[in-house]
Amino acid sequence: MDRELIQSLAKDFESYAIEIDGVECWFARDLQTPLGYDKWENFYKVVQKAKIACENAGNIVADHFLDVRKMVDIGSQATREIDDIILTRYACYLIAQNGDPRKDEIAFAQTYFALQTRKQELLEERLRLAERLRAREKLITSEIELSKLIYERGVDESGFGRIRSKGDAAMFGGYNTRQMKYRLSIPQNRPLADFLPTVTITAKNLATEITNFNVQQQSLHGEPAITSEHVKNNAAIRKTLIERGIKPENLTLDDFERLLSDNLQRMLLE
Repeated sequence: MDRELIQSLAKDFESYAIEIDGVECWFARDLQTPLGYDKWENFYKVVQKAKIACENAGNIVADHFLDVRKMVDIGSQATREIDDIILTRYACYLIAQNGDPRKDEIAFAQTYFALQTRKQELLEERLRLAERLRAREKLITSEIELSKLIYERGVDESGFGRIRSKGDAAMFGGYNTRQMKYRLSIPQNRPLADFLPTVTITAKNLATEITNFNVQQQSLHGEPAITSEHVKNNAAIRKTLIERGIKPENLTLDDFERLLSDNLQRMLLE
């Protein structure tokens, strides 16, 4: 495939892209010719195969292939309505995978949309990492504030560890910090929060923020009083999560998210 054809095809794909609610899309009829199909009927058969592939992959077809009707100019200021399909980038990728591999256009499209899809995945990965990083930093800040508050009220560092662990037990259905690390196969020298999903990190932060507020507002002193407050707040947040169908102790990270947690740890230490 020569360089001119590659540049032409890339330009065509990019020029036909539209944006709907922030999602990059294409009209199937716009891609028909750039993908090397003269007749809509033949291209439509490829689209149908792509829909089947989409469904077999466990995706909702309507999320990626949206049937629409639109008006087109047929000359002499006349128009007529035709069927068309709005395609996501993933749908375009599936169409390319199910197209005629003998066509140079299809061969190019397979690589083009695969790369474009990967770029989107990388962007989403970075956003997920950034979201977890923000949540983790907030929890670190609130826990530092709690440690300062309780130190001023007669609780030492080991007492802070006990308070936090009992708060975790209230949050995680009876599992304290050490038990949760064992449950999630986390090294004991690593912070539990580094391996928790964003929703759980956020929940722990909210409970800690409430504890900080009430310790000051109610002038709480001593480990027993502050422990009781922290346990109550974690239990209250857990109750809300349970009511929404979320059991914090059952939320785990997949392999990808564990990689993010390692990146997160390195970023926090920099």
